[in-house]
Amino acid sequence: MAQCVMPVGFIAPYTSLPVLLPARLDTFESLLLQITLADVLALAFFVAAWFGYTRYADREMGAARGIRALMHQARLEWGRQMVVREQRVLDAALTGHLINSVTFYANTSIYIVAALIATAGALDSLLNFAQDLPFASRQSRLLVQAKLLLLISVFVFAYFKFTWAHRQYTLLLTLIGATPDRSRAPDVLEDHAQKSARINTLAGDEFNRGVRSYYFGFAALGWFLHVALFAALTALILIVLWRRDFRSPTMRALAR
Repeated sequence: MAQCVMPVGFIAPYTSLPVLLPARLDTFESLLLQITLADVLALAFFVAAWFGYTRYADREMGAARGIRALMHQARLEWGRQMVVREQRVLDAALTGHLINSVTFYANTSIYIVAALIATAGALDSLLNFAQDLPFASRQSRLLVQAKLLLLISVFVFAYFKFTWAHRQYTLLLTLIGATPDRSRAPDVLEDHAQKSARINTLAGDEFNRGVRSYYFGFAALGWFLHVALFAALTALILIVLWRRDFRSPTMRALAR
């Protein structure tokens, strides 16, 4: 009786799984042993500051304050002016400029991620550079890899925010093209103006979240040198963002 022989290439991926899983578990356990309590606290503070501030700054329009609320009112006025204009060339041109800005940041994010991945391939040089600094703490190769992964994640997150903002601005261009004739009923024009302003603000929010990721990316760089610097830079970035959004001269000028 003929025997059924499975191809070696078909069996190999399945037979290698039991070998790979323990190795990965050992790597994870080694990383946990190398991370100190200070690292855990600083990382928790970093994540809480980043996403907590985003939740605080990007509240619903009824509770929004600072530059975001003021700019939403400006966008609403833009929408109301748009629906009564005979030609919307100016509105399309302004939105096109916004799209160009978002595209620049999205492309830059890709370059940064590529550079960080290349840095991971030259990890020995990075370790030697960090160890030569007098104020940098000693750290293992595995811990530096984890820090690089955090930094890559920050800029990948920024890329997704910028690309979503880009898509929302293209939707806004569609709304500009679909603007009803100015002879239509006032409630129809007001509804379109409100809708356009809302999409404009949502796109602006995504763009701001992407830019905010850049700020916190600079804070994450401090972790490569010392955990105390990581926490200090996170707190500094939080203060800078809050002051610019709620206490800056720009905000006061917009409020006048």
